[in-house]
Amino acid sequence: MVIKVYVASSTGSLAVKKHQQAVVGFLEANRIDFQEVDITMLEEQRLWMYRNIPRDKQPEKCNPLPPQIFNNDRYCGDYEDFFLSKENNTVFAFLGLSSQPSVKVSECAYTRTTLF
Repeated sequence: MVIKVYVASSTGSLAVKKHQQAVVGFLEANRIDFQEVDITMLEEQRLWMYRNIPRDKQPEKCNPLPPQIFNNDRYCGDYEDFFLSKENNTVFAFLGLSSQPSVKVSECAYTRTTLF
């Protein structure tokens, strides 16, 4: 399973930039493997994203704004959906992941010194 986050590297919208950063930052902080797809550089990826967003999630008058999140070809949602899942602590279900990735903790040997 590959989480794909469709972003726009060149956008004039501060809100879009912040939303993209919030999604990417969360995925990085939680060590969730993902692929960032820049729709401003890859026309075919932008068109694919537009075609694969369900009709009920499409805006009436314009194209959907990034970030848009997919798990392989399955649409997960947009920033608002992501934000709600984060608030409800259901992000892993939202992303279609079975559970939180395990984090390997390395053991460190240390010496404890007591000063008298």
